[in-house]
Amino acid sequence: MDYSAYRELKIRRLEPGVLEIVMGEEGGRLPVATARMHAELARIWLDVDLDRDARVAILRGAGKGFSAGGDLAMVEEMTRDFAVRARVWREARDLVYNLINCSKMVVSAMHGPAVGAGLVAGLLADISIAAKNARLIDGHTRLGVAAGDHAAIVWPLLCGMAKAKYYLLLCEQISGEEAERLGLVSLACEEAELQAKALEVARKLAAGAQTALRWTKYSLNNWLRMAGPTFDASLALEVLGFTGPEAKEGVASHREKRKPSFPDAD
Repeated sequence: MDYSAYRELKIRRLEPGVLEIVMGEEGGRLPVATARMHAELARIWLDVDLDRDARVAILRGAGKGFSAGGDLAMVEEMTRDFAVRARVWREARDLVYNLINCSKMVVSAMHGPAVGAGLVAGLLADISIAAKNARLIDGHTRLGVAAGDHAAIVWPLLCGMAKAKYYLLLCEQISGEEAERLGLVSLACEEAELQAKALEVARKLAAGAQTALRWTKYSLNNWLRMAGPTFDASLALEVLGFTGPEAKEGVASHREKRKPSFPDAD
């Protein structure tokens, strides 16, 4: 499999059967989901699925954290341009479904802030591992749009409806340690041990019976497929929200680093 077309994602083979997918630059700022990275995150799972030499893929962020969410310039474009909204909707849909349908095992290793498209992949991974001091945040309602992306399809299943509503409606930050306690992630460990733990898990998966693992994953992911209509509605409502005044105020407040003042709802 040739991954040379990828620019925002760095892909390398750690050892036989184990692929590493890295968002961002080592030692750099938080990985931001630019328009190109958003597209690559949606497409990569199709290529991993077809890669005969890959049994497991590890997804991690470089630099100061796992992911910083969407590029604000792209988000502003979504409030103004129908074609951009339509493209991002398609990519966001494909990111979720392509990851769910990828037959290979996926392990995520989350440290620092984990927000946006990166968090989508991080929580939908087959084995999600977070540093205890990681900070997981679904910030959609703070931005003035519905919690689309992955939230409606997987949060209630992982941590229950009551906790899902609490964190998604209030945009409350959740630590990796608390996320493990609630069942939102598979494991939590010290940040210094994160990459080693992800590789340890990946090696175990790569050494396992691949057909048995893939068929088990396929069967379990039918729980997510059954929630497909819920996800589709949430994503459509999120994208619709980018046409309204709340998203414009949400973007402006992020730009100006202040608390948003949303208009009254009808």
